Amino acid sequence: MAGRPRVPVRLVSWDDVVEWSRGLARRVEESGWRPDLVVAVARGGFVPARLLCDFLDVTNLLSVQSQHWVEAARAAERAILKFPYTVDASGLNVLVVDDIVDTGETLALARDFIAREWKPREVRIAALQWISSVAKVRPDYYYLEVREWVWFQYPWTRLEDLQQFILRVLREDEKLAGRVVGEEELRSVFVEWYGVRPEDFGWYWGEALERLVRRGDLERTPQGYRLASGRRG
Repeated sequence: MAGRPRVPVRLVSWDDVVEWSRGLARRVEESGWRPDLVVAVARGGFVPARLLCDFLDVTNLLSVQSQHWVEAARAAERAILKFPYTVDASGLNVLVVDDIVDTGETLALARDFIAREWKPREVRIAALQWISSVAKVRPDYYYLEVREWVWFQYPWTRLEDLQQFILRVLREDEKLAGRVVGEEELRSVFVEWYGVRPEDFGWYWGEALERLVRRGDLERTPQGYRLASGRRG
């Protein structure tokens, strides 16, 4: 593989998630602060938040949906809070959990909303990774500091992200623009873009291509794949 990938990707395993979540729980324990309620920032925070409940012996778990990434490795202009609601958290310590802090805007938005509307005793924020080189917010608790930006591809978004990765290559790579692309060439250019191999995704690669065809984003021909009419550019 020549050159650096345009969008460096690291595949995260389920074992990684458990190990990092346990390490994050230890950080919380070592601080001497105990949450009464854990709030997952949907959607990425669901699994880490549930694991933290297990490791910290917390039974109260809620979620809010704060969204910034509109597709894999491509951010929206600003974070938004979807489906806001209010609960009475007075007297409770609340830990708000996400998978990763990149800009930190989604986590900060959720934290500030909960502090203002739920009126808990205290709100703290936690994440498995903190990308310190780009983040505007430093979480109270994090397990890994990441100094160079990389897209952590978590197992709970593998199929979703892979579809977006494939579409982005076909839309934006000049070598592939406007023509039918054989699967082997698509695999090769995919590696150039992301630094990971399609086979590293296992069965997800074939499923992603099938879903894109079923959804009408791609057209399959005997020679390979092309963007469907009206989906180009």
